[in-house]
Amino acid sequence: MELTLEAVALFALKLAHETDGGSPVLRDDPVMDAYDREVFGLLVRQGDLAGIRLKLDECLTLALESLGGATTVMGRELQRLATAVQNTDQFDALIPPLTTLKDYLKDIQ
Repeated sequence: MELTLEAVALFALKLAHETDGGSPVLRDDPVMDAYDREVFGLLVRQGDLAGIRLKLDECLTLALESLGGATTVMGRELQRLATAVQNTDQFDALIPPLTTLKDYLKDIQ
């Protein structure tokens, strides 16, 4: 699960921070310091679902802003998928909506 969480954060931050002709955001980029696999791994081991939601929300808010907000087609879809993740109250149930969100972010970046 940690890898999927990190991938969601990475793709969201790529949307927010990458520019045409600029350097790509990579996993070892400083912008990823608070969103790497070890951070998410610690939150998972602690059972901190609220902490995971907070970390994801930080990244997804930036991605939503970069898409023009929730009034755009892509923004509405991102918000819908993010809401599905945020409304999940158990770790086991988090994997399917998280994977869908990751795939969507990967496709649009």
